[in-house]
Amino acid sequence: MYSLEQRQYPIGKFHFPENSNAQPDPALLADWIAQLEAFPQALRLMVGPMSPEQLDTPYRPGGWAVKQVIHHLADSHLNAYIRIKLILTEEQPLVKPYDEARWAELADAQSTEIAASIAILEGIHQRMVAALRALSPADFERTFRHPEYSEARSLAYLTALYAWHGRHHLAQIALILEP
Repeated sequence: MYSLEQRQYPIGKFHFPENSNAQPDPALLADWIAQLEAFPQALRLMVGPMSPEQLDTPYRPGGWAVKQVIHHLADSHLNAYIRIKLILTEEQPLVKPYDEARWAELADAQSTEIAASIAILEGIHQRMVAALRALSPADFERTFRHPEYSEARSLAYLTALYAWHGRHHLAQIALILEP
């Protein structure tokens, strides 16, 4: 039915619009921020009715169980929020990567109730959206460095990436709900 890559990237890989780094389109920024705002509720509605068996089911062979994806989302979006704060308060900060696969194997990602991570996402996204909505389009041109990128990336890039990241994992989780 679905190839392994389609299950891994059901909405496709992340693509940042060209020229958005230098002159972010206000309509795109508003859309990305609206996606970030809607994400926690969409996740809550999707996973709320899932059974314990579904939450323990990987969305693809070799992939994480749904509950690990949810805990990963909390970890990842918490890191994104911290990166936003660094970008806004420092000149081209160097952000620290983390080993998300190893984080997903830790005890908290294996045994904590998903409600804890959904609550983290709700709070982080509320703060994230408030911070981003207060900015001018020029603020989204501020940049950061990441050891995995050859060049600096903008706050607009990070905003687009995390809007995509939420949709990406929602689409993976939705695969479990298909008959």
